[in-house]
Formats: sequence, structure tokens, C-alpha cells
Amino acid sequence: MASLTGNGERVKQFPTTPVRGFTLIELLVVMAILATLLSIAAPRYFESVDRAKEAALRSDLRILREAIDKFNADTGHLPNSLNQLVEARYLRSIPEDPVTESATSWIVQAHPDGKTPGVYDVRSGSKGASRDGANFASW
Repeated sequence: MASLTGNGERVKQFPTTPVRGFTLIELLVVMAILATLLSIAAPRYFESVDRAKEAALRSDLRILREAIDKFNADTGHLPNSLNQLVEARYLRSIPEDPVTESATSWIVQAHPDGKTPGVYDVRSGSKGASRDGANFASW
């Protein structure tokens, strides 16, 4: 759309319809709604992550303890290390402690009588506590 001026030049006219877009207020309202929704969802997400780590730790401890028991039943003695369970194919690999996120943080415990050599039990190397307040190292 152009019109002519008095001396014959064309002048470009801009359309008078409003430009489409969002105002600052509209953007702030949307951001406030999103922040409210995130403040509700985030704690539930992190709680479910903690529950999953605790369940994985319980499962890994059960698998390790069963492997130790099977090794003891088959050979008549306790394994010298967790690596011996892998070498003897009682485990494919030493599982990663889901709390410490390391396969080397497991704490091995000797037999309670103090005389029998080998790995009698295994515990998590985490210093933290579970959601119910029990230390992971006491599981």
C-alpha cells in the first residue's frame, strides 16, 4: 500500500492492524503458572528417585548375599573378595551401589566368629540414611 505525496513520490504506509504477539503481563502469568506446577511436581519426582535408589540397593544387597551363600554352599568356604564371585561366575559383574554410584564402595564384612576367613556379608558404603531414617550401611 502506497500513496503519492504532493510532489509525486510514493510513501509506504504501514497497516493499521495491530501486531500479533504476547504482552509482558501475559508472559509473566504463564511463567507464574509453570512455576506453581513445577513446585508441586518436583518434590514428588525427587521422592520417587529416592525410592527407586532404595529399592535398587535392597535388590543389589540381596543378589550379592545370595551369591556369597551359593559360593559357600558349592565350595565349602567363603569367597576372599567380591571379585572372586565374578571370576567364579556367580555374578556377571559387581553391581554398582545405587546410592554411592560406585561398584567399589561396598563394605565387606568378615564372619562374626572372627576365625573364618572371607567375605561373610556385604553392606553399602553410603554414609546417608534412607527415607525411614535407617543408615544405608546398616542394611
